[in-house]
Amino acid sequence: MIQRRHSLAALAGLAMPSWAQMRVEIAGVGSTRFPVTVAEFRDEAKSPQPIAAIIRADLERSGLFRSIDAPAGFPLAETSTPTWADWRGRGADALVGGSITRLADGRFDVRYKLWDTVNRSELIGESHAVVADDLRLAAHRIADSIFQKITGERGVFATRMAYVTKLGSRYQLVIADADGESARVALTSPESIISPAWAPNGRELAYASFESGKATVRVQDIQTGQRRLLADFKGTNSAPSWSPDGQQLALSLSREGGTQLFLINRDGSGLRRLTQTSSIDTEAVFTPDGRQIYFVSDRGGGPQVYRMPSGGGSAERVTFTGNYNISPAISPDGRTMAYITRQSGAFRLSVMDLATGQAQQISESSDDESPSFAPNGRLIAYATRAGGKEVLMTTTLDGKNKVPLLVTVSQVREPAWGPFGR
Repeated sequence: MIQRRHSLAALAGLAMPSWAQMRVEIAGVGSTRFPVTVAEFRDEAKSPQPIAAIIRADLERSGLFRSIDAPAGFPLAETSTPTWADWRGRGADALVGGSITRLADGRFDVRYKLWDTVNRSELIGESHAVVADDLRLAAHRIADSIFQKITGERGVFATRMAYVTKLGSRYQLVIADADGESARVALTSPESIISPAWAPNGRELAYASFESGKATVRVQDIQTGQRRLLADFKGTNSAPSWSPDGQQLALSLSREGGTQLFLINRDGSGLRRLTQTSSIDTEAVFTPDGRQIYFVSDRGGGPQVYRMPSGGGSAERVTFTGNYNISPAISPDGRTMAYITRQSGAFRLSVMDLATGQAQQISESSDDESPSFAPNGRLIAYATRAGGKEVLMTTTLDGKNKVPLLVTVSQVREPAWGPFGR
């Protein structure tokens, strides 16, 4: 654990301009938690959304920030001049304050400032004029700006999450904010919906649907709801995964006997078989550079993760610990793989350093599934059970900061974290 420092510049060990002195060294996830106060905004009680609380929760969920409470009932506007010694005395190295004003046209003007209490300086001052329905999004974008200013990396709080729910005999494909809130239903079906996968453009979702009586792959525009059938070949069509450029998808098809990997163009043309085995090959995912595909195969006797060139070729085994490893997800920097391993009958989330092959189990639950990386690679979303209920969870890569996003009486599964941009 890095000890609390007298200045943020000392943490980086460099003489930098004052704005850069706010950056936190985050080479080791969970190595430090930066102390920040997000005070109640002036007139926040008149807002339909608790802006400060949303910002605070976003930052805490990242695992890199520790909230320092402001005095109760003490709103702090962006026009205020902070009493530096008081905030430093409370242990805050950064301070956020702001205001919310309802405009004549019904919109809300959300203003805020971020101050460096160590160097007694202002770092960010912004305003967002938004309709009421976009207040949560405005709060997430403020949290993203704060995160980037302090860490030097992009925040993911304004991104989206897709997941599938089942209540009774009804399935729903749901799209929500990255914190699980503001959920809206993109598709309702009496038949299973599985394997949602975001297109790199953030405007489309591919998924497998059983609505026609067998598994077919469809692509849906999330704004218009318009859908198109991508794969309806003989047998099953499942497990879509987009290439990084969005021009192709990898699929698992049984059209030629047995489940094998295929590539298909985004318009449904150019189908090409990638694997030529008698085993089951499925759950393909591309590496960020598009050069390789990781996938699950039972060619060694039990399901394990393999990798191969994305254009086809020989495959090499990646996982060797245990006899059941599935659901690979590759981090945006290509360095880490998250996957599900079975140990003594329990399905648990693990991560692997792909350069060294070193693996670490980062959960102690027993029903984990479907890991998905945040687009900045700092968090993993997955589905699990906790307290007898279905839960969507996020965790840091070291497993030290787990936060439930959604707890529901329905079955919730297969989270897919969307890309940057919205």
